[in-house]
Amino acid sequence: MPRYEALRLLAAFNAFRFFGMNFMVAGFVSAELSPTFAAEVGWGDLIAASLALASIAALSWRWSIAVPVVWAFNVWGTLDLLNAYYVGVTKIQDPGLFGAGIYIPALYVPLLLVSHVLVFMILVRSGAEEKAA
Repeated sequence: MPRYEALRLLAAFNAFRFFGMNFMVAGFVSAELSPTFAAEVGWGDLIAASLALASIAALSWRWSIAVPVVWAFNVWGTLDLLNAYYVGVTKIQDPGLFGAGIYIPALYVPLLLVSHVLVFMILVRSGAEEKAA
């Protein structure tokens, strides 16, 4: 698959990061869940989703800044996921507080991490190939 199309497809998967904002919805998670944690996860995912959408646009329209935008999206998205996992494991003693949102860290986050690794692989490989040529 061509580089830009592969990156665009992986960014599109991350455009659904608004799921993390569900942690801020009353009733979706327990009222006992730390509002600080919920806000951190929600806003981090909103920024990641916005950067993913910007990446899709930049890649689709072949902007000269497309690759740097993808780098920004991928670094932010990866760090956001790792931070949320770390905070969730160290600060949230009862995973039952996630309520209906338990599927997010259990199913969706691992898939997102795999997609970020794939994006890094494409970006690094393509950069090395361009320098060799």
